[in-house]
Amino acid sequence: MASAARAGAVAPQTTSRPLRAWQQAALDRYEEQAPKDFLVTATPGAGKTTFALTLATRLLQRREVGRVIVVCPTDHLRLQWADAADRLGIVLDPGLTNAVGPVRAGTQGYVTTYAQVAGKPMLHAARATAVKTLVILDEVHHAGDGLSWGEAVEEAYGFAARRLCLTGTPFRTKADERIPFVRYEEDGFEGDDGEGGLGLVSRADYTYGYKEALADSVVRPVVFAAYTGTSRWRNSAGEVVAASLSEAGTRSVEMAAWRTALDPKGQWVPHVIAAMDDRITHLREDGGMPDAAGLILASDQDDARAYAKIVRRVTGKAPELILSDDPRASKKIERFAAGSARIAVCVRMISEGVDVPRAAVLAWMTSYRTPLFFAQAVGRVVRARASHETATVFLPAVRPLLGLAASLEKERNHVMPPPKAADPEALDLDPLPPKEREPVGLKQWEALEADARFAHVLHGGTAHTGEGAGPVAVAPEDEDFLGIPGLLTAEQTASLLARRDDELRLRIAQRAHLDDDTGELPLVEDHPDEDLADDAAGRSWRDAAELRREINRLVARVAAKTSRPHGVVHTELRKSVPGPPSASASVDVLRARRERLRTML
Repeated sequence: MASAARAGAVAPQTTSRPLRAWQQAALDRYEEQAPKDFLVTATPGAGKTTFALTLATRLLQRREVGRVIVVCPTDHLRLQWADAADRLGIVLDPGLTNAVGPVRAGTQGYVTTYAQVAGKPMLHAARATAVKTLVILDEVHHAGDGLSWGEAVEEAYGFAARRLCLTGTPFRTKADERIPFVRYEEDGFEGDDGEGGLGLVSRADYTYGYKEALADSVVRPVVFAAYTGTSRWRNSAGEVVAASLSEAGTRSVEMAAWRTALDPKGQWVPHVIAAMDDRITHLREDGGMPDAAGLILASDQDDARAYAKIVRRVTGKAPELILSDDPRASKKIERFAAGSARIAVCVRMISEGVDVPRAAVLAWMTSYRTPLFFAQAVGRVVRARASHETATVFLPAVRPLLGLAASLEKERNHVMPPPKAADPEALDLDPLPPKEREPVGLKQWEALEADARFAHVLHGGTAHTGEGAGPVAVAPEDEDFLGIPGLLTAEQTASLLARRDDELRLRIAQRAHLDDDTGELPLVEDHPDEDLADDAAGRSWRDAAELRREINRLVARVAAKTSRPHGVVHTELRKSVPGPPSASASVDVLRARRERLRTML
């Protein structure tokens, strides 16, 4: 209780950054209702974090709560939340583990993950009820990733004083898989087996969609550039099958063609990477985004490593390779977000919640195709910094993805009507059922080859190929406005991409002889590990983490000098500088212990 009182005594600062209209409206609604539970659905990039922390600041200042706990999907998001809280004067500890019992002194709460809550729900329940607590459940749909997670969240925070749930997209669940603290309405759904049924859709207390965000210039307009190609593979019967990505007949053939196109040994991947790199160059040189960057989403880590080598071969520069099992993954994301590297390759590390405002291009090279994942991934490249910016998504020309893209286009068209152009035939955009379980064993399927060619630009739910509309005159200085309605028509946009297609194919052929199997992939700019450190001095949670590492190094030196075990040195240190163990000690205690250790050397 004493530590909680000290944390509460630290008055949060109010942000000097003005709130967006939707954030203020959502806060006003919360203030009117003063609810125990509140769900906000806001499109990715709209500023959910700022809204939540502003609300937390107000509740702390009025002493309606004395602690803030944030639960998020990944470890990297813990750092992102803690940094955002620091900017508002709220000290949230992102390094508190289940092995450390009490909340550390000098903080006003902590940031954890759904996995950690599931590991020890009663521990988190004790932390959330020791003082009045606001629990912020970020991307709350993750509490439905497994029944155990949902049960753990309910057990941990069922008695918390206030709960704020956040999500980037409305989500649906089955009737028997409710997510805690969320209200639902009955809604029809199509199941994995293609059969319809009665399900539930989340009911938000405040909603801010892509349509509204686009009208407010909070997000960028998105251009979807689809690439087709012919895939060839050997099936389980040993037969060689060939099919076009955009003309595959049955669902199984379409999935096999899609899977073959994504194989790193084919030509579809390098061709699209070249198109992506070309788009980044245009944005940097002519599009008013000198730091523009792109993201490549891979299906698994093996593909991600292979794609990274292709990026190096095609572009001449190594990308940032970000994998979940890399202990430096979070620091790599931070470096990429703040740096100048052109491309990052990842699996799901940057698919949700991670803030990389300079990322404006996305290459969809994954077999994931759920609406929620698609919306969250596209959300990584739509955060606007200026009104002239656009986002481009390169994707396979397969019906499931085109259907998901069309759903975003529908909202876009409410705000930005398509310019007049030729009226091509509309696509069949009916989405396919969710992906079947992949066959087991290599004998079931073997990729042989796949080529790539530009198919069309998706605009207004219609495919624009750039062909058959006569000559299209576009000045070079206008090319950077790729896809903005009113400046270039969809046909002109498609014509630009189609014109570049042959140039890209030649570029790929010229680089095909390069050996990309030369060993370990180097870092983008060969930064030493020290460059991965944060230079934001004075942030208490970062200071505490660095102090603990320094104390451990000094203890090791003292132990070596005096020939005593590390544990003995730690015990003597706690006697000299009283307080809790270093894992839960405040910054002031840690600094005093560091100075004491220095006198012992």
